[in-house]
Amino acid sequence: MPFAQLVIGPPGAGKSTYCDGMNQFLGAIGRKCSIVNLDPANDKTSYPCALDVRDLVTLEEIMAEDTLGPNGGVLYALEELEQNFEWLEEGLKGLGEDYILFDCPGQVELFTHHSSLRNIFFKIQKLGYRMTVIHLIDSYSLTLPSMYISALLLSLRAMLQMDLPHLNVLTKIDNLSNYAPLPFNLDFYTEVQDLSYLLPHLEAESSRLSHGKFGALNKAIVELVEDFGLVAFETLAVEDKKSMMNLLKVIDRAGGYAFGPAEGANDTIWQVAVREGLGTMDIRDVQERWLDSKDEYDEQERQQWQEDRAQAIGSGPGNAEHAGDGSEDDDLDLGPLPDSGVKVIRKS
Repeated sequence: MPFAQLVIGPPGAGKSTYCDGMNQFLGAIGRKCSIVNLDPANDKTSYPCALDVRDLVTLEEIMAEDTLGPNGGVLYALEELEQNFEWLEEGLKGLGEDYILFDCPGQVELFTHHSSLRNIFFKIQKLGYRMTVIHLIDSYSLTLPSMYISALLLSLRAMLQMDLPHLNVLTKIDNLSNYAPLPFNLDFYTEVQDLSYLLPHLEAESSRLSHGKFGALNKAIVELVEDFGLVAFETLAVEDKKSMMNLLKVIDRAGGYAFGPAEGANDTIWQVAVREGLGTMDIRDVQERWLDSKDEYDEQERQQWQEDRAQAIGSGPGNAEHAGDGSEDDDLDLGPLPDSGVKVIRKS
């Protein structure tokens, strides 16, 4: 049974960067992965694209032939893909049992109220794929209460519209320390705790929002989100291995990949690790790593990298004086590497 991630989110959330990073990470742990581009406007992908919707329809052609704007053109392109789903079905058959990443367009209409993307996903599901929606939100939205509440409403609406296993992810968490300090700890935002505490900060953000007529509306919005009780967030720094590993464990649990065809039967090391919850990062660890002590952790990782590099170069005769000078002597015979005890199994 093949598995897939459906990567959605507004423009600038980092969907293509996420697909590129996740593809590299999956390859490193021995999981064969392919990326399918469903964005007809994405003509320069940063990742190896196994299947590209632009081979079927492009945004430029639609805008020229039907005199549509960019947003209308993307909606029309997805309707065209829905009507010609056989093209996508044939392409997916060629990918076999690969783990698939679907890079979707960034127009929020597609995953809030337009039906074509949802219908395409359900057709893919009927092909036997176990799918998980990954909804990416830029962590910059935490810096303003109004943006955070907008992100909550967008996430809630997407969850109700997609009607699939769903994870909301705050991306670029490593940039959060560059902005103004947050009034609450990170767990307040990721766990969507009592939003009534956010209302005074929302009113202080703008004189317009402090007007009496907005008070009842703001209160009704936060109560709506709390009444559903569906929205929560994971965090991601796409270039950090621990952050990516933690997110993938959550995704594997949500989609069922972690449990394999039978409990304990021919499980890979990765499946056992995910099932046992090994190495899971708590939100307090994320707070300390990327907000409270980011500089100290960065320096520690830099020193560790230098130590690992020096150890890899070795201590053989003449190695120290020639290390890193770009000469031919840099091609050193380090001998056999020690056995780590971890066996990586690549799926054919």
